[in-house]
Amino acid sequence: MELNQIWDFPIKEFHPFPRALLGVGAHDILGVEAKNLGMTRVLFVTTGLRGSGIIEELKGKVEYQGVDVVVFDQVESNPKDYNCMDAAALYTSEKCDGIISIGGGSAHDAAKGARVVIAHDGRNINEFEGFSKSTNTENPPHIAVSTTAGTGSETSWAYVITNTSDMDNPKKWVGFDDAVVTTLALDDPLLYYSCPQHFTAYCGFDVLAHGSEPFVSRLDFEPSLGNALYSIELTARYLREATYEPRNLEARSKMMHAQYIAAQAFNSGGLGLVHSTSHAVSAFFDSHHGLNNAIALPRVWEYNLPSRYERYARIATALGVDTRNMTTVQAADAAVEEAIRLSKDVGIPDNFGSLRSDSYDKNRMNTGKYEGRGDSIPTDDKTVHAIAEHMMGDYCTPGNPRECTVESLVPLVDHAFNKSY
Repeated sequence: MELNQIWDFPIKEFHPFPRALLGVGAHDILGVEAKNLGMTRVLFVTTGLRGSGIIEELKGKVEYQGVDVVVFDQVESNPKDYNCMDAAALYTSEKCDGIISIGGGSAHDAAKGARVVIAHDGRNINEFEGFSKSTNTENPPHIAVSTTAGTGSETSWAYVITNTSDMDNPKKWVGFDDAVVTTLALDDPLLYYSCPQHFTAYCGFDVLAHGSEPFVSRLDFEPSLGNALYSIELTARYLREATYEPRNLEARSKMMHAQYIAAQAFNSGGLGLVHSTSHAVSAFFDSHHGLNNAIALPRVWEYNLPSRYERYARIATALGVDTRNMTTVQAADAAVEEAIRLSKDVGIPDNFGSLRSDSYDKNRMNTGKYEGRGDSIPTDDKTVHAIAEHMMGDYCTPGNPRECTVESLVPLVDHAFNKSY
């Protein structure tokens, strides 16, 4: 057989999932689970979740089982390389023997990065970008406790870190590594009750991106398609209620399951340009990953339609659109329209130009730290082109169903920065 006769992905790999506990009250047995895993002194890796009381409650449950707790609560949104390095250093200095990450994707990804650093004797986390870069797969046991319905990081082999070593050319990279799959995933919808309204909406669109991208992916991995489509259906049905009725247990529970199975879909089914866009924008401006996905998603769907009309038509049905009297093309168009309607219903901003930036502090180059809220995100041609170039180097881009170049991405990015639906 000639090599050019072989498809881009002739052999597809199914990646492992961790053991998981999902449901009301699961967080009550966190201490028992930590003890059963042999943990005696654990490092909590978290953003702090200030004001929620969650960290204090979970700390008490772990300590009640005789397990000591050290808290690292310095993880930032879009976790930075130094967050991983600092957490790993504290783990080592405090002689911990396990990690519990608490929060959303930022906490879980930073913990995954810290585990890799610990297993490789303090090597810089930025050396592990890409696929299966771990040479020592023996790293600390890790329980991931989710407080948002969006990330899926607690069940996936992926983690995303921002490289701050070159502050003028920031980069957000993806690592895929079976060695970072958590030891235990713990999802309890009761912990979602305090998630703010806007974050609930942003995280919900992360779920929609996680479900839709493997469903149309170039990998076309059949074991992922069922979970992908059902996660879309659940999100369309329950995200509005979860956003506006934060203590609606049914809605929170359904979104918990939606985010979990959506991540299991992309775990082996791949992602695409929605995530490539989000990674690029947050690399430059530190904006929320789920929010970035929400703004990018309808633009990317529209870009991809010609390559996957039939799949987007099926997505329209999952979103609740009555497509019985539509052609395939009309139904695919309706999927984009329904995604836009959902985004407006839950308060997603129109475009990136309407956001404010968390910009790099140019005066603290040696620390790599970010400053606070900055100016509005620039929308000029230079910025648009830089985002498109970053997207082309993203490890999610090859899974996108439609071929792309910097030139073909520029109109998509420009619309996301400057135009509205």
